[in-house]
Amino acid sequence: MDDLAHEERAESSREGTGLCLSGGGYRAMLFHAGTLQRLNDAGRLRKIDFLSSVSGGSIAAGVLGRYWSRLRFDDEGNSAVNFNVEVVDRIRALADLTLDQRSVVGGLFRPRVSVGERVAAEFRDNVFGDFTLQDLPEHPRFIITATNLQTGKLWRFSRPYMWDWTLPKIEFPTTSLATAVAASSAFPPFLSPVNMPIDPSEWINPPGAKAELPDHVVLSDGGVYDNLGLEPVIKRCETVLVSDGGGLMERTMVIHRDWPRHLLRVLDVIDNQVRSLRKRSLISSYEDGSLNGAYWGIRSDIEKYRAPKAFSVSPDLTQDLAKIPTRLRALPDRTQEQLINWGYAICDAGIRSWVDDTIEAPTSLPYPQSGLMSQA
Repeated sequence: MDDLAHEERAESSREGTGLCLSGGGYRAMLFHAGTLQRLNDAGRLRKIDFLSSVSGGSIAAGVLGRYWSRLRFDDEGNSAVNFNVEVVDRIRALADLTLDQRSVVGGLFRPRVSVGERVAAEFRDNVFGDFTLQDLPEHPRFIITATNLQTGKLWRFSRPYMWDWTLPKIEFPTTSLATAVAASSAFPPFLSPVNMPIDPSEWINPPGAKAELPDHVVLSDGGVYDNLGLEPVIKRCETVLVSDGGGLMERTMVIHRDWPRHLLRVLDVIDNQVRSLRKRSLISSYEDGSLNGAYWGIRSDIEKYRAPKAFSVSPDLTQDLAKIPTRLRALPDRTQEQLINWGYAICDAGIRSWVDDTIEAPTSLPYPQSGLMSQA
């Protein structure tokens, strides 16, 4: 496949499969870990051509990209037999750490180092090391998204290039994976922005370019622009799979008037509305046949998928999981396991209902001891 951005492709030229991992902090990261585990078990992970990620989804995608070369696939070449050790266990190790609070507190004592830079340092120290975008695999193509606050467009980090469509490309960037993931997960107002210096010589400046090119970009959470991560794949892929770990915005009759809490509530409403519009448009595309694929979310009702032998799930429990705050805050083992179980179960229902009904139903959840039923 060529490197044309989705804006430059006609729908008739769609090919391949794209997987989108939404934002949502550690909640989404763990939910997507279950999605990735189910796709691996079903022999479909290796068939992904493009993996587009946002925020918490980018943490999960980053771990997968970082350790992709270590995966050992079975004799048929479909499923990685060491997937849990190389990917799921490493994601869970991150979920044992509280990164956002200590980054914010640390920033108070070192004001010259932004909170976003401190988060990048935490990612570098705890999981990604000195791994760069050039160390990602050629296939699947990993696309980690952030929002360029200067242009208001989606910024893409990938192995072949990074850019937003209003600017020239930077080809074969050597940006660290830790920086890319930190920018993608820099949700406002506390972890945003990430200031990324750009050497002016790195821009591929096309003839006739009129605007002066910046010597840095100011990036925020990819979810500010597109919390589902759809834009990089929606017009270039024939099949689009979407795993949505976005949380539940609760109704409340108490609206705070102090500007910090009031602003947070306004941001929640905006995010919820934009995500809902993108979701409705996506599902309409599935229903009218203009797009192949499946959507599943942390707030989905598994019974509506009508997949044979789907897992029994407590709706009360899954709604409680959806209410976990969008944070990079350590989560208890049982909560981690239930989030992974839920991502695994609803992904299974989604792909067997909408993508391939010949896939064999799994016999157990990744963590059967934690289940998906309420304790009450």
